[in-house]
Amino acid sequence: MIEKNTALSWDQVCASLRFRHLQFLDILGRVRNLRITAEQMHVTQPAATKTLADIEAIFGARLFERLPRDMRPSDLGLFVLRYARATMAEGSRFVSEFETLKRGGHGHVTVGAISGSAARLMTEAIQEIHRLRPLLVVKVLEQSSDQLIVWLEEKKLDIMLGRFTQTRHQSLYDYETLAGETVWIVAGAHHPLLSDRAGPDLGALVDWPWILYPPATALRQLFEETFASAGLVVPAGTVETPSFFSAFELLQATPMLSMQPQAIVEKYVDKALLGRIPVPIRDTMPDYGVITRKGEVPSRSMREFIDILHQVAGQP
Repeated sequence: MIEKNTALSWDQVCASLRFRHLQFLDILGRVRNLRITAEQMHVTQPAATKTLADIEAIFGARLFERLPRDMRPSDLGLFVLRYARATMAEGSRFVSEFETLKRGGHGHVTVGAISGSAARLMTEAIQEIHRLRPLLVVKVLEQSSDQLIVWLEEKKLDIMLGRFTQTRHQSLYDYETLAGETVWIVAGAHHPLLSDRAGPDLGALVDWPWILYPPATALRQLFEETFASAGLVVPAGTVETPSFFSAFELLQATPMLSMQPQAIVEKYVDKALLGRIPVPIRDTMPDYGVITRKGEVPSRSMREFIDILHQVAGQP
């Protein structure tokens, strides 16, 4: 064990910390209950209590506050839990890919992508990578950038297509630009504003309810900047969702408005399922790109997929 006042070194941690310790921390971090953790680890509760004590002795710090009904992680505990969660996710991917390779497959790549033109680009890239590597397993998760970058940090993703949502991300991840993105303001096909052939001004949109992307997303920031630059109060009575399909259903059933990527909504406008409201706005968002963890060497499949993404996006 490491004494409380002894500075930690990686060699000391490697000599003391076991994979089962990380499994224990991952479960305890999720359930916050020592009895349930013991059940899931198939050990007695006294044995689980001793395991936690051993782990805290290794780190020389108290990681959890013992409360009557649950276990509350300290700030140091939260930091250790993030490492345990990421290590368990990495181990699960390693075993899955090893089994795939052992059976003659080409491994797997897990990609997270924002909606809009990034999703369309993903479709074309997947078609091409499967032409080259038909046995490669590609797992796709679609979410907003703020959630995707959390999954990237937790090693649930190999590659992310999106944008940085905080300045600190620039020092943690590598970024390769892919493309820009145009947005439209849309409504259900029978919305009253669509009957204005001259097109309403921005002020006319304030009184209508809106469907918005979450606050940390580039699309939400563009929405708020659009109204603020015109000296208008951001509309109230909103629904927040990162899902276009939820927004699409709401647009068809209600008089709500939404700012959406052109790449998603254009085909629905062409089919008269939605209508575009031609309000003069700054209709482009910052470029999105490929984001990967800094300092990690990508697998061959990852590098091939990233190269294909650049080809599809028209980048050199």
